[in-house]
Amino acid sequence: MIPAKTYAAFLFDMDGTVLDSIAVAERVWGDWARRHGLDVEAFLPTIHGVRAEETIRRQNLAGVDIALETLAILRAEVADVEGVIPIPGAEAFLRALPADRWAVVTSAQRELALRRLEAAGLPVPAELITAEDVTRGKPAPDGYALAARRLGVAAEACLVFEDAPAGLLAGEAAGADVIMITATHRHPLDLDHPAIADYSGVRVSAAADGLRLAQA
Repeated sequence: MIPAKTYAAFLFDMDGTVLDSIAVAERVWGDWARRHGLDVEAFLPTIHGVRAEETIRRQNLAGVDIALETLAILRAEVADVEGVIPIPGAEAFLRALPADRWAVVTSAQRELALRRLEAAGLPVPAELITAEDVTRGKPAPDGYALAARRLGVAAEACLVFEDAPAGLLAGEAAGADVIMITATHRHPLDLDHPAIADYSGVRVSAAADGLRLAQA
């Protein structure tokens, strides 16, 4: 069910929400996990929606320099954008939005976010909130709260587009409404949120009083 409300702004996660980077993320993180003796199959589902440093920290690996490992992951992901593609309909949808009424809030570092948006052929928003901009990553609300503040609107007046549990919780914690994008989901998430597969069946109506999501 699409929310039947008017919003001051739309806030988007990046990976899995406006673009699909699963192939490269799992290549890079799979190699990292194997080097550190982790169970790759069990580990990979945990990487989505959170900052790289937090993913590494959660493994509690002895003798690991988290800053160096995070940088190594960043360099590998920036170098490999093969298979990074837009979520269906995302490019047209984003380009239809007023520039001062949308933002991207991602757990990726800024360099990687810009690289992936370019690789996917998507516009770069005026407000791009990345891992470097917040002390606490998702599921903390900091990124979405900051995006709303920079756009000059209340977070409670925003609609957040997300795909991962950490991001959905972050949007909720910021006080925003949340809609789930399921295009990259391999298994259903048992979460009580409105959901759409992608952007091919929706459009945005922009008026003086705000933005409204509607069926195409």
